[in-house]
Amino acid sequence: MARRQPDITVPDLTGKLAVVTGASDGVGLGLATRLATAGAEVVMPVRNARKGEAAIAGIRQRYPHATLSLRALDLSSLDSVAALGATLRGEGRPIHILVNNAGVMTPPSRQRTADGFELQFGSNHLGHVALVSQLLPLLRAGRARVTSQLSVAANERSINWDDLNWERSYDGRGAYSQSKIALGLFALELQRRSQAGGWGITSNICHPGVAPTSLLAARPEIGRAKDTAGVRVIRALSRRGILLGTLETAPLPALLAATAPDAGGRFYGPSGPGHLGGPPAEQAVYSRLRGEEDARRIWRISADLTRVSFPDGASARR
Repeated sequence: MARRQPDITVPDLTGKLAVVTGASDGVGLGLATRLATAGAEVVMPVRNARKGEAAIAGIRQRYPHATLSLRALDLSSLDSVAALGATLRGEGRPIHILVNNAGVMTPPSRQRTADGFELQFGSNHLGHVALVSQLLPLLRAGRARVTSQLSVAANERSINWDDLNWERSYDGRGAYSQSKIALGLFALELQRRSQAGGWGITSNICHPGVAPTSLLAARPEIGRAKDTAGVRVIRALSRRGILLGTLETAPLPALLAATAPDAGGRFYGPSGPGHLGGPPAEQAVYSRLRGEEDARRIWRISADLTRVSFPDGASARR
């Protein structure tokens, strides 16, 4: 007998425009599906158009009335982020939901983005910082809910302030943890600055627990020729319902953060043992994300590195 999966009730999102990065597979695909079936129009910015088209076809096969569309985006290229921003600003439609979900995890060796940043820091964090800046007028117009997807790894290491790009000594797990801590600090600072400046944006953070997504699977494009031992263990435990989440439960914390009427400046994750799986719920913010000076510091550094700007009203937070 199949075990019953946890779930949440999603409010009617008819008339809402949602943008979900990394929506062509895994957690992002689950999010795009649930948002679309609740009535939202979902924009899926993807790097691989063929993969994105297959994802949309799969959703429409199950939900023929779902409204979805693709845009081009490579978060490891600031030019690509700027191009997407220009496209969506040109379309001029307010954005009501943005989920910063896409990510890359632990390449076997240090790799660089098109702009010379360490791949995980550049894609997981800096690419999303630039995206928020590029879309800020549309997010403000839609009084958007911005949700940034973290990881349990954001509760592990620290930011390597003296070598953000890991040029002196590469540690894949450390760099991944840093990218998620940085994104979390930025997201919470976005909430504070929005409140101080009257931007009308609500910013939340979340994590999916541990589930058999594609993050640790074979990824030839980042030098991983086969599945890691870790993902094989995760799949086995998930199938047996032991501690971990599933592909169905992993999107739920982000879905809750993006749609719950009372969610604002909060942290969501699975509520099971160790927050590894189970129903989504609010949880305490990780200790590494609580330092407001760290948040202001990563905000300034990230804006400088990505060559983006935010409204002058943010000066109260400097």
